[in-house]
Amino acid sequence: MVLAAGAATRYGGPKQLELLPGVLAALGRASGIDEVVVVEGAHELGDVCVDSAQRCRVVRCDDWEQGPGASLRCGLAALGGGVTHALVVLADGPELDPRAVERLLARRDDGPTLAAAYAGSRSHPVLLARAAWSTIPDEGGRALAATLVDCSDLTPPGDVDFRR
Repeated sequence: MVLAAGAATRYGGPKQLELLPGVLAALGRASGIDEVVVVEGAHELGDVCVDSAQRCRVVRCDDWEQGPGASLRCGLAALGGGVTHALVVLADGPELDPRAVERLLARRDDGPTLAAAYAGSRSHPVLLARAAWSTIPDEGGRALAATLVDCSDLTPPGDVDFRR
C-alpha cells in the first residue's frame, strides 16, 4: 500500500504525481507483492497506475485530513479478506529499495508490525499483519511498536517535503 493522501503544502503542489511513479517502479521490482493499493486524498492521482509493473489500483480516502491513521485505515479497508499482511510505503519516499520490501516480507512471521531500520532509525517500509489493522491510531503506523528489520546496508527511502 502506498500512502499518497496528503496535501503536500510544504512541497508547494501534489508531490505524489512527481514522486509516485518511482515508488511504484520500486514496488514492481520487489518480489512477493500481489497488488499495490495507492491511497489518494487531497489530490486526485488519476491514471498513476497505468505504467505500473504491478497490479495497482487507487482508492479514495475522504477522511485524509484527519491524519495518516485515517489514510492507512482507508487503504487497509480496501484490501480483500484473504490478505494477511499489508506492506506500507510512502509516496514521497523516492529512494525505496525493493530489497527492503523483500526483507520485511521474508520476516512476516516475526511480529504484527515490522519496520525497516537504517542505522538504527525506524523508517519505511512497514509491514502490518492483519492482527494489527484494528489498532491503527490517528497518528498512523508510526505510533505502533514495531520489530525493527535492519536495512542499514541499503539507502533509506527518504521523505521529500520540499522541492529541491
